[in-house]
Amino acid sequence: MKGNRFGTHRVIEPKGALPQNAQIIDNSIAICDNEILINVNILNITAAAFENLKKKCGLDKGKIATEVMEIVRTRGKFQCPITGSGGMLIGIVEKIGPALIGKVKLTEGQKIATMVSLSLTPLSIDEVLEIDLDTDQVFVKGKAVLFESGIWAEIPSNLSEALSLAVCDVAGAPAWTAKYVVAGDYVAVCGAGKAGLLCLHEAKKRAGTTGLVIAIDSSAEKCALIEKLQLADVVLNLDATNSVPILEAVEKATGGHMCDFVVNTASVPNTEMSSILACRDHGKVLFFSMATVFSKVALGCEGVGKVLTLLVGTGYTEGHAEITYQILRENPELRAYFEHIYGA
Repeated sequence: MKGNRFGTHRVIEPKGALPQNAQIIDNSIAICDNEILINVNILNITAAAFENLKKKCGLDKGKIATEVMEIVRTRGKFQCPITGSGGMLIGIVEKIGPALIGKVKLTEGQKIATMVSLSLTPLSIDEVLEIDLDTDQVFVKGKAVLFESGIWAEIPSNLSEALSLAVCDVAGAPAWTAKYVVAGDYVAVCGAGKAGLLCLHEAKKRAGTTGLVIAIDSSAEKCALIEKLQLADVVLNLDATNSVPILEAVEKATGGHMCDFVVNTASVPNTEMSSILACRDHGKVLFFSMATVFSKVALGCEGVGKVLTLLVGTGYTEGHAEITYQILRENPELRAYFEHIYGA
């Protein structure tokens, strides 16, 4: 049987929905002719979703494992009930549906990272083996299904699985930054997690010596790291949930010009206005964080009389995986930091 290329045939509730916004999907491992079955090794939960797991379960790995299993059991996928976000996975291709053989450049036994969200991916978990509280990664034994429309990336042989998955999970952020930032731009990056660090590298590269790159993070440790890695011209150790100090600091750093492009990768809520106020009129703000509330973005922008291009940071754009892997090739110091966190 051939299923719908976007996976609507697996939607249980509500009927007619796409898998991502469905409440429940069918996660059975019997695949259609145009699906791919994957043996899952690692789930990389989005930062926003993992923050919610920690809020509910504390730092108790057993409770987090139980909550992850329960979400997957009830929904047929991993999707944070609060943010709606999921993450990505790494696994080994177990079976390719006959309708896809010769159409996809995949072979059975190949190790891949899925480049579509866990929030739409049929997933079943037999066992949670380990949880890394520092990297938001869950090591499991399980199965997943990739739809015909699903995208994936091969794991480079010179990168660890955990590191490959971690950077692939946020590959959209530096890729969109690469597409929008041009020489001479003033750029601000809010949040210095893995997405923010990759965006800072790309912003520095694209804005060049005539531009200005500003990093904003509430962690003194992260700010020190950014300075050590020379990823920004100005580092602001400020809480982005307090927008007025951000406005004043960016105004001072840019001589009143404000930023041409702002990317928000913060994993906590209520940072929308800091990003909006940091941007000049007719500039662009990319909201990549899944903690973003877009009603706050629209109404907040209107409330301060800003005329901006407001961008939703989707996790996919052409060449996003290759752009992200290229950053690790270009920046050995940043790569070494990631390898320290995720393993070489």
